[in-house]
Amino acid sequence: MAADISSGGSSTITTYQGQGARMMLPAWVIIGFFLVLPVGMMLVYSFLTKEFRGGVIWDFSLAAYDQFFFDRGLFGDEPPKIEWTYITIFWRSIWQAAVATVLCLLIGFPTAWFIATRAGPARSIWLFAITIPYWVNLLIRTISMKFLIRDNGPLNEFLLAIGVIGEPIGLINTNFAVQLGLFYSYLPFMVLPIYASVERYNMAYSEAAADLYASKWAALRFVVLPIVKPGIIAGCILVFVPSLGAFLAPDLLGGAKNFMIGSLIEEQFKGNAGNWPFGAAASMILLSMVLVVLAFYARAQTKAGDR
Repeated sequence: MAADISSGGSSTITTYQGQGARMMLPAWVIIGFFLVLPVGMMLVYSFLTKEFRGGVIWDFSLAAYDQFFFDRGLFGDEPPKIEWTYITIFWRSIWQAAVATVLCLLIGFPTAWFIATRAGPARSIWLFAITIPYWVNLLIRTISMKFLIRDNGPLNEFLLAIGVIGEPIGLINTNFAVQLGLFYSYLPFMVLPIYASVERYNMAYSEAAADLYASKWAALRFVVLPIVKPGIIAGCILVFVPSLGAFLAPDLLGGAKNFMIGSLIEEQFKGNAGNWPFGAAASMILLSMVLVVLAFYARAQTKAGDR
């Protein structure tokens, strides 16, 4: 049999040798057209000049970036001062995304552990339940959340009915509402990567730690977490990055007082009043920050691999 396989050609080894570039061509075309080209267009637009009626004038400048960081007065002839408005929006976005990531981690880790330690059929049912929300569009889910927590919504009516509160709680247009929307939207992004890591975890390590008189918390800290850390880091990135640029939850649940960078960028491309170069510049600043986060992650993974 081995001779027959050999005489038929080493199909599993040499058939596609040297064909890697050709086989990757469709993927490179898709990545180039749907990722590199749009990002390149945004980069170019960020250095153009705003046209009064919308759109751009092909006159290259740094005005969009200057507008983001500096305030030069109504007519642009005053000494530059730091533009805290946009910086505050950016900082609020980072803070909201970080809090959403921590909340998703606190709930997602025990959820992933619970699912991964179930028997086969039960595990499949729980995984199915985790993915059900993604059968519905994010916009519909966010609007449903707004309906649920509004002043005369089911949540307030239930709390009033059981006597927990005496009057409706104003949840809409608050930071709490934005956090709730981000948490609800991206929790599965935390659960699934951690579940994948926990599923491969060998429970014999925990048994060995218990035999050595380690407490449950010590075993979790020194045995479990270091092994499943790649899944935790991946889940944190998958939650933090989309939360940072989210605009549906801030728009529908947060209102004008809880503006985030995603909402700011969206507004710049609406109608004739938008400022395309400024929106593109804000997008590139956001993208740069995301790339910095991913670079730190890649560096940490490289160091871990070397060890």
